[in-house]
Amino acid sequence: MTGLAASGLLASDAGLGLTPLVVASKSDTEGALTGAMIALVLERLGLPVQRRLGLGPTLIVRASLLAGDITIYPEYTGNGAFFTGTESDPAWKSAESAYDTIRRSDAERGLVWLTRAPANNTWLIAVNGALARRERLATMVDFARAVRGGLIRLAASTEFVESPAALPAFEAAYGFSLPLDRIVSLPGGDTSVTARAAAQGISGVNAGMVYGTDGALSALDLTVMSDPQGAQIVYEVAPVIRQADLARHPGIAPALARVFQSLDAATLRRLNARITVDGEVAEAVAARYLSETGLLP
Repeated sequence: MTGLAASGLLASDAGLGLTPLVVASKSDTEGALTGAMIALVLERLGLPVQRRLGLGPTLIVRASLLAGDITIYPEYTGNGAFFTGTESDPAWKSAESAYDTIRRSDAERGLVWLTRAPANNTWLIAVNGALARRERLATMVDFARAVRGGLIRLAASTEFVESPAALPAFEAAYGFSLPLDRIVSLPGGDTSVTARAAAQGISGVNAGMVYGTDGALSALDLTVMSDPQGAQIVYEVAPVIRQADLARHPGIAPALARVFQSLDAATLRRLNARITVDGEVAEAVAARYLSETGLLP
């Protein structure tokens, strides 16, 4: 055998009545994608797996991990700010320090953060492509100029508008204030709705709240405003596993490291697009990617 098995990572006691490792994810596109990748890799290691993908929102999945009801799931480093109640700590706005901070904190809870993906899936703002090209909008500095010129009408969730870590953080960092009458505030956090509104000019909207690895950005001709001041918390996805389970199956860490190290922002956008734009099933997208890249021989 080649690949994972040849690396000595294949579980020697596979098929001998092991308790299944429960792989979960949150109920979002990227969670389903990366959760499926985790499940497929664990199965290739010869480990029995039970899938609970799409389990629920962050707090439910996190509580299930802490309670021992699940074994492993993909989580974002930036959510550590909310898990620890330290949202105002500047450590969360640096990729390295965000990862180190939550890794140390969760070690005390018996959790291990494995290798993270080099892709920041944080809150960002995307602008209608035609407007961005006409006004030369590429960064939040440019966006602030457009706001001051009365050019922007934003679609965003109520949380994005009101949370100090979201729109107010952008306003403070870039010196602008978007009037409430220039905001279409939505109760949910579905970026497919806000992105489509910006792309299609629904209700006069030409800018929308998005996440950094959203799959529909290119298909909708949206230009994502970069954040050179680092106003937003960094959200890089990584598998989080119970320490006791990792101790029993140490081969999990290097096997998943190879996968997550390959998931840069462009790759995740492309894979997410296959699900949200092309209508493919997350597990099929995950399996094809792992096979094509030689990560799941």
